Amino acid sequence: MSNFYGLFQLIGGIIMSVGYIPQIAQILRTKSSEGLNLKSFGMIFAGILLYEIYAIALVVLESSGHMYLITNSVSTLLSGLMCLLIICFRKKR
Repeated sequence: MSNFYGLFQLIGGIIMSVGYIPQIAQILRTKSSEGLNLKSFGMIFAGILLYEIYAIALVVLESSGHMYLITNSVSTLLSGLMCLLIICFRKKR
């Protein structure tokens, strides 16, 4: 039964991770992060990073949550990339 719920987590995690890709592509295409708030994306990244610590603990200490770790790792990388792109492509004032 836990594999059934793990499937929901996997699908949800993939959907959430894929959600970053259109924004990342737009930043790379336009070479601009105008209108994107670094504080907002920074807080999202910090929250996902804390989830990542929890996911690692689940896998290491309880030998569970492998799907959660995989999808959360992808989300951590993509949200971190978003923050980096916002910093790299913001206009100098």
